[in-house]
This record gives sequence, structure tokens and C-alpha cells, in this order.
Amino acid sequence: MNRYKIKKTGSSLSVLLNSFSTVAWLIVITIFISLIGRIIFAFFPDYIDYLALKPSNIMQGKFLWTLITHMFIHSGIGHLLINMFVLFSLGSLCERIIGRKRFLWFYILSGIFAGILSVALSAQFGSTLWGERIFGSPDMFMVGASGAIFAIAGLYVMLLPKLKFMIIFLPFFSLPAYIMVPLVLFVVWAISIFANWPIGNVAHFGGFLAGIVYGLFLRMKYQRKVAKLQKMFR
Repeated sequence: MNRYKIKKTGSSLSVLLNSFSTVAWLIVITIFISLIGRIIFAFFPDYIDYLALKPSNIMQGKFLWTLITHMFIHSGIGHLLINMFVLFSLGSLCERIIGRKRFLWFYILSGIFAGILSVALSAQFGSTLWGERIFGSPDMFMVGASGAIFAIAGLYVMLLPKLKFMIIFLPFFSLPAYIMVPLVLFVVWAISIFANWPIGNVAHFGGFLAGIVYGLFLRMKYQRKVAKLQKMFR
């Protein structure tokens, strides 16, 4: 009887986990952790080191786990909603194309790589005025899933380059992925440099680069499947 109950419970848990997509779980987890993070930062601001990514900390070998946790923390409700909307919009199709487990690993590893690149470039070049504007300050905290999301966009550039992309604030304006994604990356980076906006452009680029590399790997390994896929999204 006990064995049967344990087995049944495990089966129910498996059904529950499988009833939601990886993208859905990522969104739920990100929203939950972001809200918890806001509460912690409001009452215990010194604890930001434990969740947000700070390049100078990483360079000293401290709080290394923030290379992962920073992906699930956001600076405000607007930042969170925009990123989750884009994750849902881009991630849902991507997950169906490459599979649930592969998508999860791709998302996490791309976010980590984006964080590592941000740490490296800000530590190397961020100590000057323009270096800080271009690559970020090594003493600035970074949060958000944008690096991993740009990785998904980069993957589309390689797998479905003609898939039309739209900008949230310009819903009637669309361009193919191979044009829109690099264009948004460049425009946001340029504007933030001259307006001195604290945007993680290096993380965006790092994620985009990870998506390009992984997309190239998939194109080489699954040439026929990718060719069939591209015929469906001309």
C-alpha cells in the first residue's frame, strides 16, 4: 500500500511537471524570484551581493553563483514584464524546435556565458568614462534574463533567418530575424552609450553570440532538418 502511494505521488508530480513547458516554468520561477528579490532588496539592501551579478565580486572569486541567479532577478516590474513577454514570444517556438531539455540547458548556459563576458570586458575596459559606457562598470550590479533571451534571438538568426521579428513598441513594423536582431542590438547599444543608460549591452551581445554559435552547430549537424524547417518559415 505504501509503495503504491509513493509511486502514484511520483507519477502525479511527473504529470504536473510535464504539463507546463520549460518556457512556462522559467517564467514562473523568474517572476517568483524577482518578487522575492525586490522584497529582500527593500528590507536588506546589503544582500544584493548574494543575488545580483557584480563583475568586481566575480573577479575576486566571490559570489560566483550570481552568474546564474542574476538571470532570475529583475530591476523593476517593467523590466520583468518586458523580458518575460519576449521570453514567451521567442522561447515557445524555440523550445518546440530544439526540445525541452536542450532548450533549458541552452538558456542557462547562454545566460552564464553572457554574464562571464560582461565580467571580463567590464573588468578589462570599464575603468574609464567611455569604457564604462561601452562595456559597463566593474562595480555595477547586473540583473535580468536579457542575455539568455538574446541567445534565443541569435539562434533564430541561424535557424530561421527569414522569420519576421517585431519590436514591442512598434507592433506594425517587422523585419527578418537576420536584420532585426543585429539592428536592435546595435541601436540599443549606441543609444545607451550616448544617453549613458545602465543597460547590459555586453550581456546582450554575449547571449547573441552564444545563440549564433549554437545555431551554427545545429545547422551543421542537422542540415536536412534545418532545411525543412526553413521551408516552413519562408
